[in-house]
Amino acid sequence: MSPVIAVRRLPHAEGLPLPAYATPGAAGFDLLAAVLEPLVIPPGGRALVPTGLQMALPEGYELQIRPRSGLALKHGITLPNSPGTIDEDYRGEVGVIVLNTGTAPFTVERGARIAQGVLAPVVRGGWAEVDTLPETARGGGGFGSTGG
Repeated sequence: MSPVIAVRRLPHAEGLPLPAYATPGAAGFDLLAAVLEPLVIPPGGRALVPTGLQMALPEGYELQIRPRSGLALKHGITLPNSPGTIDEDYRGEVGVIVLNTGTAPFTVERGARIAQGVLAPVVRGGWAEVDTLPETARGGGGFGSTGG
């Protein structure tokens, strides 16, 4: 049985459809812009776009907010903190931080598909402070140390 996400529609989202999976095999569902008037994001600009939705996620899950590939390819629209995380205990409105990396202003219209959400299980770890860590072949090499 699939987990159920309880959702509350805020007044500025009235008339917009609830999130839905576009195809049976889709991992993510579209999040729509609940703007009352068109929102213009200039090149290099960013904006918090409201979805008009509050959610109660199932225990043990997060909602990952991810960019839409079509917006990225066609307009240079991305999400700067991608993937954004909505925690299971957050009850405020879900908003999407949108960044215009393109060369032209981008207009967000009411009902536009601005991002996708992916429901994902969360594994919480415990912490154990130690004096030494096990050795590995890689050791402390990072930032391209395994590349050519």
